[in-house]
Amino acid sequence: MKDYRKTKNDIVLAIEAFTRSIDSSNDYRGDMSLLVQVTSNLKLVRLGYWERLIRSELDSNLYLTAQSKWARWFKPAPKLTWLDIVNADGYKREKSLRALSKDGAPNAFSLALAVRRLNDWVPQVRTAAREVLPSMLKSTEPKYVTEVLCMLLINWHSWGKIEEIDKHLFLDMVISEKMALLLKSRLISSTSGPMPSLLSQIGRTGILDNYLNEIASNAVQPYVRAKAYRSLFESRMTWVKSREWQWIDKYYGEQKLVPIIAERKIDVQTPFLELLNRSAVDRSPIVRQVSAEFLIRNIESLGIHARNLAEKFAADKSANVAEQGRFVLIKLDEKALNK
Repeated sequence: MKDYRKTKNDIVLAIEAFTRSIDSSNDYRGDMSLLVQVTSNLKLVRLGYWERLIRSELDSNLYLTAQSKWARWFKPAPKLTWLDIVNADGYKREKSLRALSKDGAPNAFSLALAVRRLNDWVPQVRTAAREVLPSMLKSTEPKYVTEVLCMLLINWHSWGKIEEIDKHLFLDMVISEKMALLLKSRLISSTSGPMPSLLSQIGRTGILDNYLNEIASNAVQPYVRAKAYRSLFESRMTWVKSREWQWIDKYYGEQKLVPIIAERKIDVQTPFLELLNRSAVDRSPIVRQVSAEFLIRNIESLGIHARNLAEKFAADKSANVAEQGRFVLIKLDEKALNK
């Protein structure tokens, strides 16, 4: 909470410094360097709150500056900046997007503000964002694009106004080998955060298909490894496409929000038994459970390998994995008796 209050105070002070710097010496553009510095350390969460704070502070500071600094008959309009992307006026948001279309974002936070306009409540702003983002992304440092892409993919299923075509267009903008390597590194090295959801959403494209084996073996988070192994076992990627309300009980007016799952086939040729053996010795029971699940699904085709793996699982320290192993042994014994 202390860090949050400090960040809020730093942003307020940076906006004050920015508005004070607006004068004829810089063509009324103002100096955003302090604000860029402050927001460069900001995690890309609670962006709606930060947008409202910036909009409120900017409006009040510009008003006070105009009253004290500029004559009533001469109130020069400040030039459009990255801050105007969150302006309360939809016309200014659209105009700022178009004015900044060829500029690279100064940090990930600024780029995130631009990308969030794909979900803007004004259709013309969404159109502007769709049109200018390709050139903006090309001019922005890849590390910033990667950070914003991760934020976007994790959250966009909850965005009510972004269209499915915009999601595909955005992914098409960023697909490249360089971006694949950055995303793979993020998925493997991240110790926290919703990385399994990120892997699922990236699975909309084939950008990481050839790296799934590496992710399955090396990712720090067990659920990421489990997701990668499951995708390889099933030869498909699945993700939450959207969430929709469905009736539980119409009589009592009860509904629940359910995820709508989409999928895409993947063509990664990894021998099934190799996947099974690798996942069976994973350090996490979460992954070993996935391995045991696919052993159960494929008992008939594995021959002697099925019993060897089942015995290994039956002796596992995890109760859930051990139970799956014993289940396979029972099935194999029943099969042997019926011969």
